[in-house]
Amino acid sequence: MERNLIMNRHIAAAFVVAAAAFAGSAFAETPTVVKDDFVSTASRAQVNAELVAFKQAGVNPWSTQYNPLRFVQGTRTRAQVVGEYLASRDQVAALTGEDSGSTWLAQAAPRNAFGDTLAGLPVSTR
Repeated sequence: MERNLIMNRHIAAAFVVAAAAFAGSAFAETPTVVKDDFVSTASRAQVNAELVAFKQAGVNPWSTQYNPLRFVQGTRTRAQVVGEYLASRDQVAALTGEDSGSTWLAQAAPRNAFGDTLAGLPVSTR
């Protein structure tokens, strides 16, 4: 019984310390007010005309039915796309691997035919 009482006292003390730590005031700043003077390049009549044209077009980009790619036609066949995908699988697997493709890129990079490139003047100009 006494052991539980001591344990409860420790828990209560921990709660009191935690409550005291979080009892401080929040130091919030005032919001930044940007004072950019807006100068319109269009008149009110032009803006209203654009709004009327937008509403008459029946296009609503905020609609759940909006799909700007609905009428886009691809130029390649399905077989071409599948072939490109299959040809690039090794490259994609290498570039998205654990080392982010650094090993694959190091092996695929063309080697310098003249050896290492170091700072300094070429031997022929000395």
